Amino acid sequence: MNILGQQNIHKELEKLQHQLRLFYEISNAMRSTLKLDEILYIILTAITAHSGLGLNRAILFLVNQGQNTLEGALGIGPDSGEKAHKIWHYIENNRLDLNALIQQYKHSKKISDSRLNQIVKNFKISISPENGILAQAVIDGEIKHIIHTKPEDYISDPIIHELKTEEFVVLPLKAHDKVVGVILADNIFNRKPITDEDIKMLTMFANQAGLAIENSMLYEQALLRAHTDSLTQLWNHGYFQYSLEEMLSTAKAGERPLSLLLIDIDNFKQYNDQYGHQKGDEILRSISYILREQSRKMDLVCRYGGEEFAIILPDTNRQDAGHIAERLRDAVEKANLPTLSIGVASYPEDAKDKQELIELADGALYKAKRLGKNQVQFVE
Repeated sequence: MNILGQQNIHKELEKLQHQLRLFYEISNAMRSTLKLDEILYIILTAITAHSGLGLNRAILFLVNQGQNTLEGALGIGPDSGEKAHKIWHYIENNRLDLNALIQQYKHSKKISDSRLNQIVKNFKISISPENGILAQAVIDGEIKHIIHTKPEDYISDPIIHELKTEEFVVLPLKAHDKVVGVILADNIFNRKPITDEDIKMLTMFANQAGLAIENSMLYEQALLRAHTDSLTQLWNHGYFQYSLEEMLSTAKAGERPLSLLLIDIDNFKQYNDQYGHQKGDEILRSISYILREQSRKMDLVCRYGGEEFAIILPDTNRQDAGHIAERLRDAVEKANLPTLSIGVASYPEDAKDKQELIELADGALYKAKRLGKNQVQFVE
């Protein structure tokens, strides 16, 4: 064999070693957690990181089996070429490998708030052939590699039109022959063609990703059953305690506010004694429904115990928490249900730790009771 042939074999072996090492790192990362948001971040980081598959942008959509819809879950990628080069320069200068990028997310607990991610979060379509290439990928379970496209070619396919990319790949994620999600990836900034080798790597990676997503979903379903109050379908007291600790740690790390509402149904014991426990249960369910429907998506609504509820409000200061509490109180009163007394406490304005936050919110709640009920009160 001549020298050129030996060099080619050596290059192929090096490439194979890199691929095996990459898949080993990705597999280890995905086995390190069962939390869905972390799994999704690991998957997209593996696709976009220079130490991973190295594409510019990656977006992940999840299949909602119950509603037969495809919903945007997470998008990773810069909003402009300038930002892309800054990010790549930062990663290169700091020698961040795939594992370091994943750990950064786990420590910050913050999903990207980029424009790309906001577009993705608002995306939801029915899975039917007329709803574009993403829906079609779910239906037929096949990879789509689109080249030389223009935005006007996808006017009826909103997210493709919005991405303004000339070449992209759509990759179904399967678990046991069932499509659980779809990834869309492109190289919009460096304009590097997506090669057959890229698609081969993505295909191999998709098998791991699909199974990791399914395992995470099964875990979260089990978690939901274990930590949900059976009567009200709200999170239970144990999950409230765990979540408050986690969300408060995130608030501290990001130097963001967090507020807590403790809520009590006024005169509930007398209502129970007068009308019976079945009617009392109906009241609990009705008020729980209103609290859940009137709260924001990011808020955590819990049954604290008995006729008491707790709502954790991330990224919410004392004043805004008061407005939210008043809106909830008013909504229950207008529904002709027993009224609510609500206590409000906030980090860092009122409390510095979890126990102090609960104690102060509890004190504010009993202040509301003492001053006549059916009102919102703050700590003194």
